[in-house]
Amino acid sequence: MALPSRRAPWIAAMCVWPLAVAASDVPNEPVSASGWTFRVLLDGQPIGEHRFRLSGTREAERTLVSEAQFTVRWLGIALYRYQHRAVERWRGDCLAALSADTDDNGTRTQVSGQAQDAQFDVTAPAPQSARGCVMSFAYWHPALRTQQRLLNPQTGRIEPVRITLLGETPLEQGARSVLATGWRIHGPAQPIDVWYSAQGDWIGLDTRVDGGRVLRYRRP
Repeated sequence: MALPSRRAPWIAAMCVWPLAVAASDVPNEPVSASGWTFRVLLDGQPIGEHRFRLSGTREAERTLVSEAQFTVRWLGIALYRYQHRAVERWRGDCLAALSADTDDNGTRTQVSGQAQDAQFDVTAPAPQSARGCVMSFAYWHPALRTQQRLLNPQTGRIEPVRITLLGETPLEQGARSVLATGWRIHGPAQPIDVWYSAQGDWIGLDTRVDGGRVLRYRRP
C-alpha cells in the first residue's frame, strides 16, 4: 500500500512498520479477509477513498489489489489529484511480485519487482535488491509489525522501519465508536498511527502532513 508522496503540498508519504513485537503478540488473520474500504479525510473533510481487495489463501497464493483516488479542492477548484493502483502477489508472508502505477498530481511513477533466487528484485523505477523475505507496507497484514524493512510500492524503495505501541483508545467507525489498539510507525517524515479492532482487523490510520494538517483513514 502507498499513500501520497512528498510532492503533494500538504500530503506526505505514509508507508512504514517495525520490529519489537513477539510472534505471540501478532493478531490472527484480519477479520475483513476479502477487503477494506476507507474514507480518506484531510482536516476532517472527505477527499476520496482507498480500497483494498484480498483474494486467495495464505497456504497457496494471495493477491492484493490497492486502489486510491484523492482530490483536494478549494472553493470548488481541484488543487491536487492523486491516483494509485497496485497489484501485489503474496506467497505465505512474503511478497512474490509487485506492479504499481501512481499519478501524483501529474507526476507518474511505475514500480515493478518480483522475488527470485532467495531475494526480491525491484526492476523499476530503479534497480534494487533485498535478500530474504520482503514485505510491502501492508497495514492489513498481521506479520507487518515484525519487519525492519518494507518495500514502498509508490517509490520502489526498500525502507528501514520501526514501531511502538500506543495503547487503546476509542475510534470513530461510521456512526459508532469502538475500542482500538494503536501502533505508531516511525520512518517517514511524520509518524503514522495505525489502528486495529479487538479482533485484529485494520480499522483506521492517522498522520500529520505538510502544514500540520491531519490525514485520516476511516472505515465507513
